[in-house]
Amino acid sequence: MLSSSSLIWIGALLLGLEASLTRASDFQHHAYEEMVRALFAVQSDCPYITRIYSIGRSIEGRHLYVLEFSDNPGIHEALEPEFKYVGNMHGNEVLGRELLINLAQFLCEEYRAGNERITHLIHDTRIHILPSMNPDGYEVAARQGPEFNGYLVGRGNSKEMDLNRNFPDLNALMFYYEKHNGQNHHLPLPDNWELQVEPETLAVIKWMQNYNFVLSANLHGGAVVANYPFDKSREPRIRGKTTYSATPDDKIFKKLAKTYSYAHSWMHKGWNCGDYFDEGITNGASWYSLSKGMQDFNYLHTNCFEITLELSCDKFPPATALASEWLANREALVSYMEQVHHGIKGMVYDENNNPISNAVISVAGINHDITSGTDGDYFRLLLPGTYTVTASALGYQPFTSMVTVGPAEAVQLSFPPTIIKCRISQRALKP
Repeated sequence: MLSSSSLIWIGALLLGLEASLTRASDFQHHAYEEMVRALFAVQSDCPYITRIYSIGRSIEGRHLYVLEFSDNPGIHEALEPEFKYVGNMHGNEVLGRELLINLAQFLCEEYRAGNERITHLIHDTRIHILPSMNPDGYEVAARQGPEFNGYLVGRGNSKEMDLNRNFPDLNALMFYYEKHNGQNHHLPLPDNWELQVEPETLAVIKWMQNYNFVLSANLHGGAVVANYPFDKSREPRIRGKTTYSATPDDKIFKKLAKTYSYAHSWMHKGWNCGDYFDEGITNGASWYSLSKGMQDFNYLHTNCFEITLELSCDKFPPATALASEWLANREALVSYMEQVHHGIKGMVYDENNNPISNAVISVAGINHDITSGTDGDYFRLLLPGTYTVTASALGYQPFTSMVTVGPAEAVQLSFPPTIIKCRISQRALKP
Protein backbone atom coordinates (compact mmCIF):
# COMPACT_ATOMS: atom_id res chain seq x y z
CA MET A 1 0.00 0.00 0.00
CA LEU A 2 1.28 3.46 -0.91
CA SER A 3 2.02 5.85 1.94
CA SER A 4 0.33 9.24 2.09
CA SER A 5 3.62 10.94 1.17
CA SER A 6 3.89 8.70 -1.91
CA LEU A 7 0.35 9.62 -2.94
CA ILE A 8 1.14 13.33 -2.61
CA TRP A 9 4.28 12.86 -4.73
CA ILE A 10 2.36 10.98 -7.44
CA GLY A 11 -0.36 13.64 -7.35
CA ALA A 12 2.20 16.36 -7.91
CA LEU A 13 3.57 14.58 -10.95
CA LEU A 14 0.08 14.08 -12.40
CA LEU A 15 -0.74 17.75 -11.89
CA GLY A 16 2.35 18.79 -13.81
CA LEU A 17 3.44 21.18 -11.06
CA GLU A 18 6.93 20.98 -9.66
CA ALA A 19 5.60 21.60 -6.17
CA SER A 20 7.76 21.61 -3.11
CA LEU A 21 6.01 18.83 -1.23
CA THR A 22 4.81 19.52 2.27
CA ARG A 23 4.32 16.86 4.88
CA ALA A 24 0.72 16.31 5.98
CA SER A 25 1.79 17.19 9.50
CA ASP A 26 2.68 20.72 8.30
CA PHE A 27 -0.97 21.51 7.48
CA GLN A 28 -2.94 23.20 10.24
CA HIS A 29 -5.81 25.55 10.93
CA HIS A 30 -4.81 29.19 11.31
CA ALA A 31 -6.38 31.46 13.90
CA TYR A 32 -6.42 35.14 12.94
CA GLU A 33 -2.97 36.02 14.30
CA GLU A 34 -1.49 32.85 12.75
CA MET A 35 -3.11 33.64 9.40
CA VAL A 36 -1.67 37.16 9.46
CA ARG A 37 1.79 35.82 10.28
CA ALA A 38 1.51 33.30 7.45
CA LEU A 39 0.59 36.01 4.94
CA PHE A 40 3.41 38.31 6.04
CA ALA A 41 5.82 35.35 5.91
CA VAL A 42 4.93 34.87 2.24
CA GLN A 43 5.42 38.58 1.60
CA SER A 44 8.82 38.39 3.31
CA ASP A 45 9.85 35.37 1.23
CA CYS A 46 8.71 36.93 -2.06
CA PRO A 47 8.96 40.69 -1.52
CA TYR A 48 9.34 41.64 -5.18
CA ILE A 49 6.14 39.94 -6.39
CA THR A 50 3.81 40.43 -3.41
CA ARG A 51 2.06 43.17 -1.47
CA ILE A 52 -0.21 43.02 1.57
CA TYR A 53 -2.97 45.56 1.99
CA SER A 54 -6.12 45.85 4.08
CA ILE A 55 -9.49 46.60 2.52
CA GLY A 56 -11.08 47.42 5.88
CA ARG A 57 -11.84 45.96 9.29
CA SER A 58 -14.39 43.57 10.70
CA ILE A 59 -16.84 44.64 13.39
CA GLU A 60 -14.37 43.49 16.06
CA GLY A 61 -11.53 45.40 14.41
CA ARG A 62 -9.68 42.62 12.59
CA HIS A 63 -8.10 43.66 9.31
CA LEU A 64 -9.41 42.12 6.10
CA TYR A 65 -5.97 41.49 4.63
CA VAL A 66 -5.39 40.83 0.94
CA LEU A 67 -2.18 39.33 -0.42
CA GLU A 68 -1.43 40.49 -3.96
CA PHE A 69 0.82 38.69 -6.47
CA SER A 70 2.19 40.59 -9.48
CA ASP A 71 5.48 41.36 -11.16
CA ASN A 72 4.66 44.99 -10.28
CA PRO A 73 2.80 44.83 -6.95
CA GLY A 74 0.53 47.76 -6.24
CA ILE A 75 0.30 48.81 -9.89
CA HIS A 76 -2.35 48.08 -12.50
CA GLU A 77 -0.60 47.41 -15.78
CA ALA A 78 -2.62 48.11 -18.90
CA LEU A 79 -3.94 44.91 -20.52
CA GLU A 80 -3.05 42.83 -17.44
CA PRO A 81 -6.26 41.41 -15.93
CA GLU A 82 -7.14 41.55 -12.24
CA PHE A 83 -8.22 38.33 -10.50
CA LYS A 84 -9.46 37.67 -6.97
CA TYR A 85 -10.15 34.77 -4.61
CA VAL A 86 -12.31 35.29 -1.51
CA GLY A 87 -12.42 32.77 1.32
CA ASN A 88 -14.18 32.24 4.64
CA MET A 89 -17.19 34.46 3.90
CA HIS A 90 -19.07 32.18 6.24
CA GLY A 91 -16.90 32.01 9.33
CA ASN A 92 -17.51 28.31 9.99
CA GLU A 93 -16.68 27.27 6.41
CA VAL A 94 -12.94 27.18 6.86
CA LEU A 95 -11.41 25.04 4.12
CA GLY A 96 -11.31 27.93 1.63
CA ARG A 97 -9.37 30.02 4.15
CA GLU A 98 -6.71 27.32 4.53
CA LEU A 99 -6.55 26.58 0.81
CA LEU A 100 -5.91 30.25 0.02
CA ILE A 101 -3.10 30.39 2.58
CA ASN A 102 -1.69 27.23 0.96
CA LEU A 103 -2.10 28.79 -2.48
CA ALA A 104 -0.21 31.92 -1.45
CA GLN A 105 2.66 29.83 -0.08
CA PHE A 106 2.63 27.66 -3.19
CA LEU A 107 2.76 30.59 -5.63
CA CYS A 108 5.71 32.09 -3.78
CA GLU A 109 7.61 28.80 -3.54
CA GLU A 110 7.03 27.85 -7.17
CA TYR A 111 7.98 31.30 -8.43
CA ARG A 112 11.25 31.12 -6.51
CA ALA A 113 11.84 27.63 -7.88
CA GLY A 114 11.47 28.87 -11.47
CA ASN A 115 8.21 27.08 -12.31
CA GLU A 116 7.45 28.47 -15.79
CA ARG A 117 3.70 28.07 -15.51
CA ILE A 118 3.49 29.96 -12.21
CA THR A 119 6.00 32.59 -13.34
CA HIS A 120 3.96 33.23 -16.48
CA LEU A 121 0.76 33.48 -14.41
CA ILE A 122 2.23 36.00 -11.96
CA HIS A 123 3.91 38.09 -14.66
CA ASP A 124 0.72 38.34 -16.74
CA THR A 125 -1.95 38.55 -14.02
CA ARG A 126 -2.55 40.68 -10.96
CA ILE A 127 -3.82 38.20 -8.36
CA HIS A 128 -5.57 39.26 -5.15
CA ILE A 129 -6.16 36.72 -2.36
CA LEU A 130 -8.50 37.50 0.57
CA PRO A 131 -8.27 34.38 2.77
CA SER A 132 -10.89 35.53 5.27
CA MET A 133 -13.78 37.90 4.65
CA ASN A 134 -15.26 36.99 8.03
CA PRO A 135 -12.45 36.68 10.61
CA ASP A 136 -14.81 37.37 13.53
CA GLY A 137 -17.10 34.48 12.60
CA TYR A 138 -14.09 32.20 12.19
CA GLU A 139 -12.96 32.82 15.75
CA VAL A 140 -16.42 31.85 17.03
CA ALA A 141 -16.39 28.66 14.96
CA ALA A 142 -12.80 27.84 15.93
CA ARG A 143 -13.67 27.93 19.63
CA GLN A 144 -16.08 25.08 18.94
CA GLY A 145 -13.44 23.24 16.95
CA PRO A 146 -13.85 20.68 14.14
CA GLU A 147 -15.45 18.00 16.29
CA PHE A 148 -18.22 20.07 17.86
CA ASN A 149 -18.81 22.83 15.33
CA GLY A 150 -22.50 23.32 14.65
CA TYR A 151 -23.92 23.93 11.20
CA LEU A 152 -24.52 27.61 11.94
CA VAL A 153 -22.09 28.42 14.77
CA GLY A 154 -19.81 31.19 13.47
CA ARG A 155 -21.50 31.35 10.06
CA GLY A 156 -22.33 35.06 10.34
CA ASN A 157 -20.19 37.95 11.49
CA SER A 158 -20.08 39.06 15.12
CA LYS A 159 -23.65 40.41 14.74
CA GLU A 160 -24.64 36.97 13.34
CA MET A 161 -25.40 38.51 9.96
CA ASP A 162 -24.97 36.21 6.97
CA LEU A 163 -22.61 38.13 4.70
CA ASN A 164 -23.78 36.21 1.64
CA ARG A 165 -27.29 37.61 2.17
CA ASN A 166 -26.05 41.15 2.81
CA PHE A 167 -25.26 42.71 -0.59
CA PRO A 168 -27.67 45.16 -2.25
CA ASP A 169 -30.30 43.19 -4.17
CA LEU A 170 -29.73 44.11 -7.80
CA ASN A 171 -31.39 41.03 -9.27
CA ALA A 172 -34.91 42.42 -8.98
CA LEU A 173 -33.81 45.56 -10.83
CA MET A 174 -32.04 43.47 -13.49
CA PHE A 175 -35.07 41.27 -14.05
CA TYR A 176 -37.25 44.40 -14.43
CA TYR A 177 -34.80 45.90 -16.92
CA GLU A 178 -34.81 42.67 -18.93
CA LYS A 179 -38.52 43.14 -19.54
CA HIS A 180 -38.25 46.85 -20.35
CA ASN A 181 -35.03 46.99 -22.38
CA GLY A 182 -33.17 48.75 -19.59
CA GLN A 183 -29.53 48.88 -18.54
CA ASN A 184 -27.78 45.50 -18.57
CA HIS A 185 -24.59 46.20 -16.60
CA HIS A 186 -23.18 48.23 -13.70
CA LEU A 187 -26.58 48.60 -12.10
CA PRO A 188 -26.84 51.50 -9.66
CA LEU A 189 -26.89 50.95 -5.91
CA PRO A 190 -29.89 52.06 -3.84
CA ASP A 191 -29.84 55.24 -1.80
CA ASN A 192 -28.08 54.96 1.57
CA TRP A 193 -26.83 51.48 0.67
CA GLU A 194 -23.71 51.95 2.79
CA LEU A 195 -25.90 52.13 5.90
CA GLN A 196 -27.68 48.89 4.98
CA VAL A 197 -24.70 46.54 4.80
CA GLU A 198 -22.24 45.14 7.33
CA PRO A 199 -18.69 46.56 7.61
CA GLU A 200 -17.21 43.45 5.99
CA THR A 201 -19.63 43.69 3.07
CA LEU A 202 -18.97 47.41 2.71
CA ALA A 203 -15.23 46.79 2.58
CA VAL A 204 -15.60 44.18 -0.16
CA ILE A 205 -17.92 46.37 -2.25
CA LYS A 206 -15.49 49.29 -2.04
CA TRP A 207 -12.72 46.85 -3.03
CA MET A 208 -14.69 45.77 -6.10
CA GLN A 209 -15.26 49.41 -7.05
CA ASN A 210 -11.57 50.30 -6.71
CA TYR A 211 -10.18 47.41 -8.78
CA ASN A 212 -11.34 46.40 -12.25
CA PHE A 213 -11.64 42.70 -11.45
CA VAL A 214 -12.29 40.40 -14.40
CA LEU A 215 -12.73 36.99 -12.75
CA SER A 216 -13.27 35.77 -9.22
CA ALA A 217 -14.28 32.80 -7.09
CA ASN A 218 -15.78 32.71 -3.63
CA LEU A 219 -14.81 29.65 -1.55
CA HIS A 220 -17.43 27.98 0.68
CA GLY A 221 -18.08 24.61 2.33
CA GLY A 222 -20.92 22.22 3.12
CA ALA A 223 -21.14 20.68 -0.36
CA VAL A 224 -18.81 19.87 -3.26
CA VAL A 225 -19.92 21.70 -6.40
CA ALA A 226 -19.07 24.70 -8.59
CA ASN A 227 -22.07 27.05 -8.46
CA TYR A 228 -22.58 29.79 -11.07
CA PRO A 229 -25.02 32.74 -11.42
CA PHE A 230 -27.72 33.64 -11.15
CA ASP A 231 -28.26 32.62 -7.56
CA LYS A 232 -31.66 34.30 -7.47
CA SER A 233 -34.61 32.89 -9.37
CA ARG A 234 -36.62 35.03 -11.77
CA GLU A 235 -39.77 33.22 -10.68
CA PRO A 236 -41.60 33.55 -7.37
CA ARG A 237 -40.60 30.91 -4.86
CA ILE A 238 -42.72 27.78 -4.94
CA ARG A 239 -42.08 25.36 -2.12
CA GLY A 240 -40.26 22.28 -3.31
CA LYS A 241 -39.59 23.70 -6.79
CA THR A 242 -36.49 25.37 -8.18
CA THR A 243 -35.98 27.06 -11.54
CA TYR A 244 -32.86 27.64 -13.62
CA SER A 245 -31.91 31.33 -13.68
CA ALA A 246 -29.45 31.93 -16.51
CA THR A 247 -27.33 35.01 -17.04
CA PRO A 248 -26.72 36.28 -20.59
CA ASP A 249 -23.26 34.70 -20.14
CA ASP A 250 -24.60 31.29 -19.15
CA LYS A 251 -22.33 29.37 -21.52
CA ILE A 252 -19.12 30.97 -20.29
CA PHE A 253 -20.19 30.53 -16.67
CA LYS A 254 -20.76 26.82 -17.30
CA LYS A 255 -17.32 26.59 -18.84
CA LEU A 256 -15.72 28.37 -15.87
CA ALA A 257 -17.48 26.06 -13.42
CA LYS A 258 -16.41 22.98 -15.38
CA THR A 259 -12.83 24.22 -15.47
CA TYR A 260 -12.72 23.99 -11.68
CA SER A 261 -14.83 20.86 -11.41
CA TYR A 262 -12.80 18.77 -13.83
CA ALA A 263 -9.45 19.97 -12.47
CA HIS A 264 -10.60 18.99 -8.96
CA SER A 265 -9.87 15.41 -7.91
CA TRP A 266 -13.49 14.36 -7.46
CA MET A 267 -15.91 17.30 -7.83
CA HIS A 268 -16.68 16.41 -11.46
CA LYS A 269 -17.84 12.92 -10.51
CA GLY A 270 -21.11 14.41 -9.33
CA TRP A 271 -21.92 12.32 -6.26
CA ASN A 272 -20.72 14.19 -3.18
CA CYS A 273 -22.07 14.74 0.32
CA GLY A 274 -25.23 12.78 -0.49
CA ASP A 275 -26.09 15.08 -3.40
CA TYR A 276 -25.69 14.67 -7.14
CA PHE A 277 -24.68 17.53 -9.44
CA ASP A 278 -24.11 16.60 -13.08
CA GLU A 279 -20.41 17.19 -13.90
CA GLY A 280 -20.02 18.76 -10.45
CA ILE A 281 -21.63 22.08 -11.41
CA THR A 282 -24.96 23.79 -10.83
CA ASN A 283 -26.80 26.99 -11.58
CA GLY A 284 -27.33 28.69 -8.24
CA ALA A 285 -31.09 29.21 -8.47
CA SER A 286 -31.54 25.71 -9.86
CA TRP A 287 -30.09 24.44 -6.57
CA TYR A 288 -31.91 26.94 -4.34
CA SER A 289 -32.79 30.61 -4.77
CA LEU A 290 -30.67 33.09 -2.84
CA SER A 291 -31.14 36.86 -2.57
CA LYS A 292 -28.45 39.50 -1.90
CA GLY A 293 -25.57 37.14 -2.66
CA MET A 294 -22.06 38.17 -3.61
CA GLN A 295 -21.64 36.36 -6.94
CA ASP A 296 -24.72 37.92 -8.52
CA PHE A 297 -23.67 41.33 -7.17
CA ASN A 298 -20.25 41.00 -8.87
CA TYR A 299 -21.89 40.36 -12.23
CA LEU A 300 -24.55 43.06 -11.95
CA HIS A 301 -22.53 45.92 -10.45
CA THR A 302 -19.00 45.39 -11.81
CA ASN A 303 -17.12 43.88 -14.74
CA CYS A 304 -16.29 40.79 -12.68
CA PHE A 305 -17.54 37.27 -13.35
CA GLU A 306 -17.66 35.27 -10.11
CA ILE A 307 -18.63 31.71 -9.24
CA THR A 308 -19.07 30.10 -5.83
CA LEU A 309 -17.00 27.03 -5.02
CA GLU A 310 -18.41 24.63 -2.44
CA LEU A 311 -15.36 22.58 -1.54
CA SER A 312 -16.03 20.18 1.34
CA CYS A 313 -18.86 18.21 2.88
CA ASP A 314 -17.48 19.09 6.30
CA LYS A 315 -17.64 22.82 6.92
CA PHE A 316 -14.79 22.61 9.47
CA PRO A 317 -12.68 19.61 8.46
CA PRO A 318 -10.06 18.32 10.88
CA ALA A 319 -6.45 19.38 10.35
CA THR A 320 -5.62 15.82 9.28
CA ALA A 321 -7.77 16.31 6.16
CA LEU A 322 -6.14 19.56 5.01
CA ALA A 323 -3.22 17.99 3.11
CA SER A 324 -5.45 15.79 0.97
CA GLU A 325 -7.87 18.68 0.38
CA TRP A 326 -4.99 20.86 -0.79
CA LEU A 327 -3.87 18.18 -3.20
CA ALA A 328 -7.43 17.81 -4.51
CA ASN A 329 -7.85 21.55 -5.11
CA ARG A 330 -4.39 22.78 -6.09
CA GLU A 331 -4.57 22.21 -9.84
CA ALA A 332 -8.13 23.51 -9.91
CA LEU A 333 -7.15 26.73 -8.14
CA VAL A 334 -4.38 27.37 -10.67
CA SER A 335 -6.41 26.34 -13.73
CA TYR A 336 -9.29 28.59 -12.74
CA MET A 337 -6.98 31.61 -12.42
CA GLU A 338 -5.69 30.95 -15.93
CA GLN A 339 -9.22 31.38 -17.32
CA VAL A 340 -8.89 35.14 -16.85
CA HIS A 341 -6.74 35.12 -20.00
CA HIS A 342 -9.47 33.97 -22.40
CA GLY A 343 -11.79 35.98 -24.63
CA ILE A 344 -10.80 39.45 -25.85
CA LYS A 345 -9.01 42.43 -24.38
CA GLY A 346 -7.76 45.74 -25.68
CA MET A 347 -7.54 49.50 -25.37
CA VAL A 348 -10.06 52.21 -26.18
CA TYR A 349 -8.53 55.48 -27.42
CA ASP A 350 -9.73 58.92 -28.42
CA GLU A 351 -8.55 60.86 -31.50
CA ASN A 352 -5.42 61.96 -29.62
CA ASN A 353 -4.51 58.43 -28.53
CA ASN A 354 -5.61 59.16 -24.97
CA PRO A 355 -7.25 56.22 -23.21
CA ILE A 356 -11.02 56.41 -22.66
CA SER A 357 -12.32 55.06 -19.37
CA ASN A 358 -15.88 53.78 -18.90
CA ALA A 359 -16.28 53.05 -22.59
CA VAL A 360 -19.00 50.44 -23.05
CA ILE A 361 -17.99 47.20 -24.77
CA SER A 362 -20.97 45.36 -26.27
CA VAL A 363 -21.00 41.91 -27.87
CA ALA A 364 -23.84 41.25 -30.30
CA GLY A 365 -26.08 38.46 -29.07
CA ILE A 366 -24.99 38.73 -25.41
CA ASN A 367 -27.12 41.16 -23.43
CA HIS A 368 -24.46 42.07 -20.87
CA ASP A 369 -21.92 44.81 -21.48
CA ILE A 370 -18.67 45.58 -19.72
CA THR A 371 -16.70 48.83 -19.49
CA SER A 372 -13.11 49.94 -19.92
CA GLY A 373 -11.08 50.71 -16.82
CA THR A 374 -9.32 53.89 -15.72
CA ASP A 375 -6.42 53.20 -18.09
CA GLY A 376 -8.74 52.60 -21.04
CA ASP A 377 -8.20 48.84 -21.09
CA TYR A 378 -11.02 46.31 -21.14
CA PHE A 379 -11.33 42.55 -20.70
CA ARG A 380 -14.25 40.50 -22.01
CA LEU A 381 -14.45 36.78 -21.23
CA LEU A 382 -15.79 34.85 -24.24
CA LEU A 383 -15.90 31.30 -25.54
CA PRO A 384 -14.22 30.47 -28.87
CA GLY A 385 -16.20 31.85 -31.79
CA THR A 386 -16.65 34.88 -34.04
CA TYR A 387 -18.20 37.98 -32.49
CA THR A 388 -19.33 41.47 -33.45
CA VAL A 389 -17.98 43.87 -30.82
CA THR A 390 -18.86 47.54 -30.43
CA ALA A 391 -17.13 50.18 -28.30
CA SER A 392 -19.06 53.30 -27.41
CA ALA A 393 -18.52 56.25 -25.08
CA LEU A 394 -20.34 59.46 -24.25
CA GLY A 395 -19.37 62.14 -26.77
CA TYR A 396 -17.90 59.68 -29.29
CA GLN A 397 -19.22 57.78 -32.27
CA PRO A 398 -19.40 54.01 -31.65
CA PHE A 399 -16.99 51.75 -33.49
CA THR A 400 -17.76 48.13 -34.41
CA SER A 401 -15.36 45.34 -35.30
CA MET A 402 -15.48 41.60 -35.97
CA VAL A 403 -13.19 39.30 -34.01
CA THR A 404 -12.58 35.57 -33.90
CA VAL A 405 -11.71 34.13 -30.50
CA GLY A 406 -9.72 30.93 -30.23
CA PRO A 407 -9.20 28.52 -27.34
CA ALA A 408 -5.85 29.98 -26.32
CA GLU A 409 -4.89 33.36 -24.85
CA ALA A 410 -7.17 36.37 -25.19
CA VAL A 411 -7.25 38.06 -28.59
CA GLN A 412 -6.27 41.72 -28.52
CA LEU A 413 -8.87 43.98 -30.08
CA SER A 414 -8.24 47.68 -29.55
CA PHE A 415 -10.45 50.52 -30.67
CA PRO A 416 -8.12 53.10 -32.23
CA PRO A 417 -8.45 56.85 -32.84
CA THR A 418 -11.07 56.17 -35.54
CA ILE A 419 -13.55 56.71 -32.72
CA ILE A 420 -14.14 60.34 -33.71
CA LYS A 421 -15.36 62.78 -31.12
CA CYS A 422 -18.75 64.18 -32.04
CA ARG A 423 -18.82 67.92 -32.46
CA ILE A 424 -21.84 70.12 -32.86
CA SER A 425 -21.17 72.94 -35.28
CA GLN A 426 -21.89 76.47 -34.22
CA ARG A 427 -24.16 76.82 -37.27
CA ALA A 428 -26.31 73.98 -35.96
CA LEU A 429 -26.79 75.92 -32.75
CA LYS A 430 -28.21 79.01 -34.53
CA PRO A 431 -32.00 79.40 -34.52
